[in-house]
Amino acid sequence: MAVLYIIGTPIGNLGDISFRAIEIFKSVDLVACEDTRRTLKLLNHLDIHVKMLSCRSQNEEFAAQKIIAALNEGLTVAYASDAGTPALSDPGAVLVRCAVTAGHDVIPIPGPSAFASLLSVAGGTDKTVVFEGFLSPKAGRRRSRLRELMAMKAAIILYESPFRVLKLLEDIAEIDTARYICVGREMTKVHEEYIRGTAAEILACFSEKKELIGEFSVYISGNKTN
Repeated sequence: MAVLYIIGTPIGNLGDISFRAIEIFKSVDLVACEDTRRTLKLLNHLDIHVKMLSCRSQNEEFAAQKIIAALNEGLTVAYASDAGTPALSDPGAVLVRCAVTAGHDVIPIPGPSAFASLLSVAGGTDKTVVFEGFLSPKAGRRRSRLRELMAMKAAIILYESPFRVLKLLEDIAEIDTARYICVGREMTKVHEEYIRGTAAEILACFSEKKELIGEFSVYISGNKTN
């Protein structure tokens, strides 16, 4: 029985890689990853040289079978998504199911996550938090799902692109003008920032910027009225 390691990797600052993750990368026979170019930069930074295989959302079913074949041969494999923890709005879940079904051990190597990082600095007091990841890019579906989520007592964490984050904030403000929000941008990177307040207040802050770049994570406090 071989082992598949699921490794959390830095979401920005390469210094966030764990000692254990480095040791696993050094010890495995194969590194499967969402994008070989992205993971190669990390491995080169760590001076680690190992055979690699692409396993992204578009080919995960197909690539998983290649990885299972390697595991069946007794090889140890590590899997990493582009950044953060695999299977959390990233590929990895299909591969895990395939490996478990084939009778192999799947071991997590904990690491960075935009979800956990934002939650730790959001300042929310909600006992329950729902992770939704990316909402639909279609306006109608996005608003409909957002209304469902914001009707709950639980806090919500979303991911959004720089191209749609203003629309998302507008939708949030339309549903509840007073709801506490925390937005993290470019977390752990050189230009990281955290903006807290209502959706309208954060919109006003963003409107002063010439351009919005980077990855966004959004914390929305739970509904206190029901």
